[in-house]
Amino acid sequence: MPLQMKLSAITLDCPDPLTLAAFYQQATGLAPHPKSNADFAGLNREDGLFIGFQRVDGYRAPHWPDQTVPQQLHLCFDVVDLDETEARLLELGAGKPDHQPHEAARARVLTDPAGHPFCICRG
Repeated sequence: MPLQMKLSAITLDCPDPLTLAAFYQQATGLAPHPKSNADFAGLNREDGLFIGFQRVDGYRAPHWPDQTVPQQLHLCFDVVDLDETEARLLELGAGKPDHQPHEAARARVLTDPAGHPFCICRG
């Protein structure tokens, strides 16, 4: 019988928690955590999921797809319109690596302002 575990939080290392929280807040519409500060910031989803961003001195951004600095994790987001979402995320400061392992009509890999890869997928 599997354990009854519910994911409650995801925390990403970064050099600037408030900047990264602002990027994801603009991208997702999640509410900023009221106690966010320069060392640890977060976003709250209505169902209780918390996405945190913690300052790490000497932070090194992942190198994707090579593993010089491994990605360690990535987030995936379902979206309605890939082209529109990609354009808006690029305006917000996302990057788009040259290497795209999926068909462009199905999913795209982008990077957040701290270099973490994430996917947008046709939902």
